[in-house]
Amino acid sequence: MPSLWLRRNKVKGPKKPPPAPERIAPRPPGPDGLRIAFLVYRGNPRCGGQGVYTRHLTRELVALGHSVEVFAGQPWPEVDEGVGFTPVPSLDLYREPDPFRVPHLAEFANSFPTSVAALEFAIMCTAGFPEPWTFSIRARRMLAARRDEFDLVHDNQCLGYGIQGMIEDGWPVLETLHHPITVDRQLALSHTTNPWQQFSQRRWFGFLRMQVKVARSLPRIITVSQSSKTDITAQMGVESDRMTIVPVGVDHTVFRPREDVTPVPGRIMVTSSSDVPMKGLVPLLEAVAKLRTERDVELVVIGNPRPDGRVAKAIERLDLAPIVQCVTGISDDELARHYGQAQVAVVPSLYEGFSLPAIEAMACGVALVATTGGALPEVVGTDGETGLLVPPDDPGALAQAIGCLMDDDELRARLGAAGRTRVLGRFTWQVTAAGTADGYRALLEDVEAGRC
Repeated sequence: MPSLWLRRNKVKGPKKPPPAPERIAPRPPGPDGLRIAFLVYRGNPRCGGQGVYTRHLTRELVALGHSVEVFAGQPWPEVDEGVGFTPVPSLDLYREPDPFRVPHLAEFANSFPTSVAALEFAIMCTAGFPEPWTFSIRARRMLAARRDEFDLVHDNQCLGYGIQGMIEDGWPVLETLHHPITVDRQLALSHTTNPWQQFSQRRWFGFLRMQVKVARSLPRIITVSQSSKTDITAQMGVESDRMTIVPVGVDHTVFRPREDVTPVPGRIMVTSSSDVPMKGLVPLLEAVAKLRTERDVELVVIGNPRPDGRVAKAIERLDLAPIVQCVTGISDDELARHYGQAQVAVVPSLYEGFSLPAIEAMACGVALVATTGGALPEVVGTDGETGLLVPPDDPGALAQAIGCLMDDDELRARLGAAGRTRVLGRFTWQVTAAGTADGYRALLEDVEAGRC
């Protein structure tokens, strides 16, 4: 991530943010239900998987009879009926449209606590990323006064020192660790081109030392794939027997084939939450440029690449602006309709701990091309019956697979139908919630038996 120094011309003058939303009380638990404090340090429901995971998992946990209250920082999450919500306001230093901003002085005075806000701003000014640490400190202080209201804490990949402090305070803590961010750091460093970028990236990922230390101290961790479990053990030193695999789900009632939506000939679709090398958008753009020499194609990108980022520069370099459309801020229903309008969906990532876009596309019955990066073979399947797999960072292989699907109507239909069947059997939010609830029971049994 770029440092404040590199983004200095983007810093805006002080502007007061809107007030935090009001707390929403959770629905009480059923007869055998648990009371869960669910933590997510960034709750954005439209960008990245954390907010999506939070919304759908908590809804299904409530449907199982549990009581769930989400504690979240900005961007605020969406929660469904019955799910509680308590805002944990930060300085929101990375908000759009003015990331790396200078906060209004009143924000420091009103922050909880002021000393944490001052450190939050100082870390941002020195090119670091403070949110996991500062959120965990604030959440710990909030929960300290509510110990009798919850049975356990479920943290969604914050892994700040405050989470470790909650265990010291006597909280049973279950962690969801989607994949080790050490992979993100390695890929980001491998794409740097000068010593300053190397320094900037190392500084940005400085929070990883904290996350590794906290992860090693946690009694039980849920992760989303065998690939992630293996990498977490190898790269973070977490004991394998403390981890349980519970795959992520998709709302198959929203992400479904639409009879009133017709695929647009030559349309390719990709969903990418961030403009980072790991998402593989540049290799995909190079593949699209190759395909463009052979046929009429267009690319829809669900995401918002930075105007000065690698993706924007690649679009300009490859002269793809006339055929690339970027779409943001849409609902799940609109996203599903975009999938239905695509001939081919692509997940070009160099690494994925799971992949929500892959199962969204499959649930919509769209033929999928994905790479073999990380957990994608586990998600898509390796027999070629539910999707085509190619090596990561290989534009030629991407172009060949996409072209193969565009030329074969029967193959597209067969892969799309088989992909949806695979999702319905393995990757629904109901399955995710049931597996997570089993993790809660196992944690509390360990606590009762004195094993943690």
